[in-house]
Amino acid sequence: MSDTYDLVVIGSGPGGYVCAIKAAQLGLKVACVEKRKTYGGTCLNVGCIPSKALLHASERFHEAGHQLADLGIKVSPELDLPTMMGHKDKTVKSNVDGIAYLFKKNKVTGVVGTGKITGKGTVEVTKDDGSTETLETKNIVIATGSEVAGIPGVEVQFDADTIVSSDEAIALSQVPGEMVIVGGGVIGLELGSVWSRLGAKVTVVEYLDKVLGPMDAEVSTAFQKLLVKQGFTFKLGAKVTAVSKDGDKGSVTFEPAKGGEAETLSADVVLVATGRKPYTAGLGLESAGVELDDRGRVHIDEHFRTNVGGIYAIGDVVRGAMLAHKAEDEGVALAEILAGQSGHVNYDAIPSVVYTAPEVASVGKTEEELKKAGIDYKVGKFPFMANGRARAMLATDGFVKMLTDAKTDKLLGCHILGAGAGDLIVEAALVMEFGGSAEDVALTSHAHPSLSEAMREAAMAAAYGKPIHI
Repeated sequence: MSDTYDLVVIGSGPGGYVCAIKAAQLGLKVACVEKRKTYGGTCLNVGCIPSKALLHASERFHEAGHQLADLGIKVSPELDLPTMMGHKDKTVKSNVDGIAYLFKKNKVTGVVGTGKITGKGTVEVTKDDGSTETLETKNIVIATGSEVAGIPGVEVQFDADTIVSSDEAIALSQVPGEMVIVGGGVIGLELGSVWSRLGAKVTVVEYLDKVLGPMDAEVSTAFQKLLVKQGFTFKLGAKVTAVSKDGDKGSVTFEPAKGGEAETLSADVVLVATGRKPYTAGLGLESAGVELDDRGRVHIDEHFRTNVGGIYAIGDVVRGAMLAHKAEDEGVALAEILAGQSGHVNYDAIPSVVYTAPEVASVGKTEEELKKAGIDYKVGKFPFMANGRARAMLATDGFVKMLTDAKTDKLLGCHILGAGAGDLIVEAALVMEFGGSAEDVALTSHAHPSLSEAMREAAMAAAYGKPIHI
């Protein structure tokens, strides 16, 4: 039995590698199978990490050309795109190398190749050279993540530089003069921000009547207005009917979702950013008898168990938000369950962040969701315009919005548009994790001057109806 693992994880993205490491830390013998040559999945290789490197770099470039003069710093920035891309690549390498180190440190066996479930407790791994290796295990975790979804009903032929997905949009060799983005969600707006700051004219074509579909509507509307000021153009309520390439140009044809005449836009680059879908191809799920739901996701119960004993699933390949940290939380919880502990995930307290400038962050219920559920609630808001630190930073766009139960003051949701929103939202998530109230935030001392004071003021507005500084 020395060659039998307690756990084999298929996929080394945030869910998979975290699950593998945590399980090993809890004393299990673990192997993790990854089809890429480097660990980390989509997130570390072509998703979260490289896009944030470019977002940070492009934001600094834009700041140098448009904002530093107001702070008494006169510069004339020059774009060096190859160096910027080099920064991105170095960031990716340091992160994926870090996962390899953590595997070694925690005695997780990393196996490079494509994994397939071939029977109860067996995973066959096909290497690049065609050879195979069979891993025997007591438990299997499917953590294969997601892939680009494309556009339902529309054939899209991706290439490296004209009709691209997010994978290629982080590696363009030059700044496009014009870019059309199909999809007004997180991926499209983040990558659109990168190329807009670097000089591209960006147009977003979105099927819904608002950007960031599930986001609180007030925040979404205010955010879109800021993007328009930054140079974005939006075509909302638009159904895309064709994406094509003609010579070195791409084009997008769309019509009003409610009916009307079609319109075609031409651009140097067309980015299709309509979301992602679970990746289950080649896993042997059908022959293993693993059930999928009506959206192609692996069906699991509240303990991440599939309908087949000994097979579990986490992350983008199962229900719920497709967020790296959600997958990580599930990975930790499942590892604890497999080690005989009581792992769980509070899905009501998982934040979501859009890393644009300014950032957008959200946790818990939106105002629309509370209205639909018939919950009596209060709203507390505070603008960054009234925050001393934000004024000093020339970062006064946006606001903090807290939603509380009208009777108990329990914090039900928090939505932030503004500088540092992705870091500020953690305070609300922590309060919600412990079932806390807006008054708990209001009574907590916040350092002055700091952006976090906007959180306290919004909490005062929700709990008492009277913030101090407005």
